[in-house]
Amino acid sequence: MGKIDIGSMESFSFENDPIVIRADFKGIEGGKVLNVDGYNEDYIRAGQLIIRESDKEDPEYKPLGVSNGSYVSLPNGYEYAGVCRATKSVKEPFVGIMTWGEVNDLASPYPITAALKATLKTALPHIDFQHD
Repeated sequence: MGKIDIGSMESFSFENDPIVIRADFKGIEGGKVLNVDGYNEDYIRAGQLIIRESDKEDPEYKPLGVSNGSYVSLPNGYEYAGVCRATKSVKEPFVGIMTWGEVNDLASPYPITAALKATLKTALPHIDFQHD
């Protein structure tokens, strides 16, 4: 019998992963494969903001870009879709996307500023960004 390739296994951990998603009530069934072209990080982290193309029947999903440790502005033609449920390598960008739940804003992988939090309150009304 020949050798069977079962792929590779990568192990990684970030100290805030277990505490960033405080409650997860609902999400996109089956998750999405993200377009990571131009995304400069090695991982899509738990709590990462996920965006999608606006006004498309079958929109492209991708992580919101990051520069110098902070989120970049929402690109034209995109809207906020939700929050990544668990950290994944960009080599295999298949992620669960939470659309209803609670995120620990202080444990988020990138800062959730007051201005961004106000925008997200309207864009993602079923996701609370808060902390103890």
